[in-house]
Amino acid sequence: MKLQELHAAEGSRSARKRVGRGTSSGFGKTAGRGQKGQLARGYTRLGFEGGQMPLFRTMPKRGFKNVNRKEYAIINLDDLNKFKDGSEVTIKDLKDNGLVKKELSGVKLLANGELKVKLNVKVNKVSAAAKKAVEAAGGTVEVI
Repeated sequence: MKLQELHAAEGSRSARKRVGRGTSSGFGKTAGRGQKGQLARGYTRLGFEGGQMPLFRTMPKRGFKNVNRKEYAIINLDDLNKFKDGSEVTIKDLKDNGLVKKELSGVKLLANGELKVKLNVKVNKVSAAAKKAVEAAGGTVEVI
């Protein structure tokens, strides 16, 4: 089989309907759009309900979403037990080990679980309890 011999399976593709090509075609004159009205003349925007108040405007708006918010990837103390005793843990190391999928505005260390190894951790944010736990295990925490 050669590239020029390839073709679509029988019946999988239909020819484009040519509209506005005379009355005998079945789609002449108004080209299948009917007579007059907004839909015959062109574009209607998404959500338009013919002049009735659109649903998205009638629904109540709740809450506040800060466009300048910062989201942090979360790392728990349990996750850090993967690393060797006395090693330095950076954001790059966390990514390499699959602990951080995507770094949003940074990485934050939380105190869920128990740390069993001594580590030097470099992250963007750390909770007070997590910092205390790392230092109790003999390690250090550096906020970068």
